[in-house]
Amino acid sequence: MTYIRDLLAAGPTVSFEFFPPKTDEAERQLEKAIRELEPLNPSFVSVTYGAGGSTRERTRDIVLGIEAETPLTAMAHLTCMGHTRTEVVSLLEEYQQGDVQNILALAGDPPADGAAPTGDFTYALELVELVREVGSFSVGVAAHPEGHPRSPDSATDRRHLAIKLTAADFGVTQFFFRADDHLRMVDELATLGCNTPVIPGIMPVTNLRQIKRFAELSGAAFPPELAARFEALGDDASAVRALGVEVATELCQQLLDEGVPGLHFYTLNRSTATREIATNLGLASS
Repeated sequence: MTYIRDLLAAGPTVSFEFFPPKTDEAERQLEKAIRELEPLNPSFVSVTYGAGGSTRERTRDIVLGIEAETPLTAMAHLTCMGHTRTEVVSLLEEYQQGDVQNILALAGDPPADGAAPTGDFTYALELVELVREVGSFSVGVAAHPEGHPRSPDSATDRRHLAIKLTAADFGVTQFFFRADDHLRMVDELATLGCNTPVIPGIMPVTNLRQIKRFAELSGAAFPPELAARFEALGDDASAVRALGVEVATELCQQLLDEGVPGLHFYTLNRSTATREIATNLGLASS
């Protein structure tokens, strides 16, 4: 069995993230992306989990399929929002039976309609503790270099993050665009006595409008000077994608030069930009 905590100890890791498709066409696109990224020999791949468990079965089936039908190591995202303890234990037992040993434990998003969250859990830390009870999983948690959008202030965010990371094996960050944001977070965590490895999350800009929307939802800053470079390209989609690959490559190289434990790419179920960045970094043949 392959545990991400062991991969990180031997690191640096390279990993890719996918999301569950909603249509047959989108499912074919996901399968294509997995096939095209598989030759890069990623350390692991992950599959996201919809708000309130809305993709529970699809996420489970994709994770189990990757683990059983490909040489890839799969990490399942799991959220506590809207779930009972019994539901979570049942899903974890299914993962155990399918040899899935890596879990990313997340609080999840509150209901979009503003209703009060339901379920037996409130915080991701509670989910980490339950995953530990159920089996010998390698457990990761989320980190936000610029602070969680629901945190009242940076100091509070870092304290809670340090506690959560100390209970886990590793962290994976929300995407960001400035290396200093990640490096500052790691330094602040170290000051609090937390040295759990945190893998930076990378999302190449391939669609300016889309990335701005994602950044707004996640609380990530899209630097004005970077936005200006993309806006100067107008509607030239190929030029935007090329610049996105260039900018992401530069960010990754900065992070690798600083000794980060790995790189986690948000692929949006597409492979081209990620493959190009891997080639630029000399990772494509690793």
